[in-house]
Amino acid sequence: MAHVIVAAQDANPLVAGQGIARLRAAGIAVDVIDGEWGEASRELNIGFFSRITRGRPWVRMKIAASLDGRTALSNGISQWITGEAARVDGHAWRKRAGALLTGVGTVLEDNPRLDVRFVATARQPLRVIVDSRLQSPPGARILDAPGSVLIYAADESASTSAALGSRGAEIAFKPGAGGKVDLSAMLTDLAARGINELHVEAGHKLNGSFVREGLVDEFLIYMAPKLLGAGREMAAFGPLQALSEAVPLRFTSIELIGEDLRIIARSTLS
Repeated sequence: MAHVIVAAQDANPLVAGQGIARLRAAGIAVDVIDGEWGEASRELNIGFFSRITRGRPWVRMKIAASLDGRTALSNGISQWITGEAARVDGHAWRKRAGALLTGVGTVLEDNPRLDVRFVATARQPLRVIVDSRLQSPPGARILDAPGSVLIYAADESASTSAALGSRGAEIAFKPGAGGKVDLSAMLTDLAARGINELHVEAGHKLNGSFVREGLVDEFLIYMAPKLLGAGREMAAFGPLQALSEAVPLRFTSIELIGEDLRIIARSTLS
């Protein structure tokens, strides 16, 4: 007799339990287990469960830093703090995401491609730019094919909309306080577009905004065995008035990648 073991039921209320019911109606024995196996199954589909149950993607923030927590020199130079193995590993994490996000500051300073190229891939994730005043140059490399680009802005009167649109970028307006993009509303919109995992590679200011608003579920940090002294921090937020105000995290993985240390830490609230 056929026997099916189900580790976790579909979290989507539109279909939850329907597959199990059809199997049983066909005379197939179905056992639904949970516990350790259920947790492992949810881990494999963590972005899907986040989108369905919370209405927003699983937000993973990638940071490359020195041992003293600097992501760039004071003048903004940051290539390359970590080694080649860490960069390849970082692209493997990019590959699994539905969308890759950066801020306009990074676009203007580094002119990144923000694509997957160090590992083989059949598709390029959606590239997302947080650009409140639409300052991204129409010639920026991030707008180059292949792949789609989505720009979130706050100023609907920005004169560069047409130029960016002519480069194939879609522009979505999600105005928030202080003339900035409403990051929470942006995440809700990305979930509505079917994005399960959002991979953030931004500068210290936008990173700080994500952290300040409690929107980061997981930190993917590559730490190089070097000291940079004065420079830019991982995320610009605070200052805090007491240690009790610190953002609580828990380590889930610590591993050497080449000569660098890869640390994965999650918010205790996720």
